[in-house]
Amino acid sequence: MTTANKIQAVVFDWAGTTVDFGSRAPILAFMTLFSDNGVDLTIEEARGPMGMEKRDHIAAVLNMPRVAEVWKAKHGSAVTEADIDRLYQDFIPYQLKTIPLCSKLIPGALETFKNIRDRGAKIGSNTGYAAMMIGELIKDAADQGYQPDCIITATDARYGRPYPEVLWRNLIEFGVSDIKTVVKVDDTAVGIEEGLNGGCWTVGLAISGNEVGLSLEEWQALSADQQKVLRDKAYAKLNASGAHYVIDSIADLVPVLDDIEKRLANGEKP
Repeated sequence: MTTANKIQAVVFDWAGTTVDFGSRAPILAFMTLFSDNGVDLTIEEARGPMGMEKRDHIAAVLNMPRVAEVWKAKHGSAVTEADIDRLYQDFIPYQLKTIPLCSKLIPGALETFKNIRDRGAKIGSNTGYAAMMIGELIKDAADQGYQPDCIITATDARYGRPYPEVLWRNLIEFGVSDIKTVVKVDDTAVGIEEGLNGGCWTVGLAISGNEVGLSLEEWQALSADQQKVLRDKAYAKLNASGAHYVIDSIADLVPVLDDIEKRLANGEKP
């Protein structure tokens, strides 16, 4: 198999993809921030824009009709850009508190990382988190054995997801120019859109991340019927986003990578 037929890089999201089963750290911070500003969000509202850069996420939530109406009733006027700027600055300490509480690697991650390295491929990473937010997360991940070859954050780029700049910056660091040999793995629809816009193979993670939004313990406590309802809904959402593959979690990625390399050998492209 030639180099052109082998995966050269796999670029992962962080929360809900490699760490933080259920992608809980951002939600805990968003919901507390809005509650402290007189607006109680539903889980669905808080999770809706997940994967975006965090200021953009705040703006997207405030643009939701119900949230905008509650904000105006509480504060006496429609939200402004100054309000969004203030909320983002206020958000940072909330997020700094929650990220270290949710930094455990998702089961199966280390085995998958080893397989990728055994293929001779690079491991990239990008995130909707700002650079100032993830220092402790990077350290905690390293202590557990995860050290990606590249880390690009939302504030390292001019344009956030779904624009593929943070993805491409990983590839620039690696010197990878053949986009068909790259795989983007993410638990959010906007992250899948980023990968598609970048020209990569895309893999959506349905159970470990934003679409189900439960901790591992909460997920395991559900009955098989309850799990099926949530799994079917999450798979439908990520399939509708255009993902080439949808799987439960990072633990299921290796067979997908094998299949992609077979497709590359057959001359297929994303």
